Amino acid sequence: MMSHIGMTINRHIMEQQRQFPEATGEFSGLLTQIALAAKVVSRQVNQAGLVDILGRAGAKNVHGEDVMKLDVMAHQTMIEALEYSEHVCALASEESEEAIFLSSDFPCGPYVVLFDPLDGSSNIDTAVTIGTIFSVHRKISPGAEATLDDLLQPGYRQVAAGYVVYGSSTMLVYTTGTGVHGYTLAPTVGEFLLTREHIQMPAQGNIISVNSGNTPYWSDEVRQYMDYLCQDDPASHRPYSMRYIGSLVADFHRTLLKGGIFLYPADNKDPKTPTGKLRLLYEAAPLALIAREAGGRASTGTQDILDVQPVELHQRVPLIIGSRDDVTIAEQFMQGRHVASVTA
Repeated sequence: MMSHIGMTINRHIMEQQRQFPEATGEFSGLLTQIALAAKVVSRQVNQAGLVDILGRAGAKNVHGEDVMKLDVMAHQTMIEALEYSEHVCALASEESEEAIFLSSDFPCGPYVVLFDPLDGSSNIDTAVTIGTIFSVHRKISPGAEATLDDLLQPGYRQVAAGYVVYGSSTMLVYTTGTGVHGYTLAPTVGEFLLTREHIQMPAQGNIISVNSGNTPYWSDEVRQYMDYLCQDDPASHRPYSMRYIGSLVADFHRTLLKGGIFLYPADNKDPKTPTGKLRLLYEAAPLALIAREAGGRASTGTQDILDVQPVELHQRVPLIIGSRDDVTIAEQFMQGRHVASVTA
């Protein structure tokens, strides 16, 4: 739905804040700082190839992946935007092995933020859409300082989640539990403008987004599900079309708007990651909240993503996310139930 063209993200945030008379403005200020960081990252991404920000930084992150120069820039930009804001007391980044607790030099705010500074960074050098994902929780530990428990909260406790896509345009999408809204960065005025309000994901789609190169490493249940999607049955929207970008945030953004399903199941390709590739706190949980608020779902195949209790900062999970009916059918396959029992 296109509406309110010209309304800035700051104005929209303030209008939403007025619905809560007890609001102090700290949460609105936090979202404003995230939007500011997104503008800075967007500017740098748009200069890729023109200045020396392409390529590897010469290091590996906690996951053993090559760190790209833009990864480092985005990571540092998010930290600088948030640590000086006085709204947060701790941060966690996919690029940092340890949590980032604010020193006594900065006032401790009531929120913690977890983020993937540049999702899909392996695509940077080929100008493929990439993005930033973020998750916000309230501090729950007693005392003035934050603890690890503040960061290791299940997804259903998130007070906000969102992402930014840097593609043909830069778009920020977020939810605070009162709908999912999208804002497009207008380069001429340097502001995020409201372009999609109350986004709703179709209950069922006909697009599957999955890395089919991992087929040899999938379980029998996953292969049976993929075979099911390839069958010709127009009444249940099959066969599905395959669309896979390789940037989670970009694949999810399309799924949010068009419907369908994104699948990154557990596989036996890497013995080090038998439970899946994607990170619970930085990727799966925030996108799961957005999916839920837009009418969709997210699952590990056996459990709702939002109910998974984190036990470590860089925990990985299988991820099935997208249209409500599509995720339900996929779950039944993952659990070994025959498709004949499913009403599509």
